[in-house]
Amino acid sequence: MDAAEALIREFTRVCPAPFVPEFRLYLADQLVPLWEASEWRAAAPQPPPFWAFAWPGSQALARYLLAQPALVQGKRVLDFGSGGGLAAIAAAHLGAAHVLACDLDPVALVAQRLNAELNEVCFERTSEDLIERAAADLKAEVVLAGDVCYERAAAERITDWLRRLAARGTSIVLADPGRSYAPSVGLELLIAYDVPTLPELESVDHKRTEVWRMHH
Repeated sequence: MDAAEALIREFTRVCPAPFVPEFRLYLADQLVPLWEASEWRAAAPQPPPFWAFAWPGSQALARYLLAQPALVQGKRVLDFGSGGGLAAIAAAHLGAAHVLACDLDPVALVAQRLNAELNEVCFERTSEDLIERAAADLKAEVVLAGDVCYERAAAERITDWLRRLAARGTSIVLADPGRSYAPSVGLELLIAYDVPTLPELESVDHKRTEVWRMHH
């Protein structure tokens, strides 16, 4: 067992995703103890362990996919900003031809592997910054993006990239719980959910989360 896996097993517990109990994940109850432990073990600053939580966007995406499985069945799917991999798990479970989960935090890839094993699915994982890759090189037919617009600079860069993919014919499904930097134009509302959240993270116990199809 490597250090990342040991960290995950010590500071999380296996439980159903609150809004998508069909899937189980390694989830943390608190942010700060896990974050402090990750920095102590690495002896260096570490990014927040976002992979240890079922964020509203990923839960909404997984719930929507279960209701609309044809969106991913037989398709090549990218779960962008995947965190713990919940949307990727849903896509793989529903019969996507290929699933790639992308998150910049290498520890997230370990969490994704463990979560995939819990749910008896398989998918590829990468911590590459895919926005730097030419759109033509990205083979995904469907891109799932849950809760990726929480920082201004990153949100602008991500939105521009997603629109370029949409212009090439890629199906872009974006789920967002009202983050300040989420796009507001070129979107088709598919559904909205009230998704359970951790008050420590969101200051409320539910967030209204909208699922959109993005157009270029």
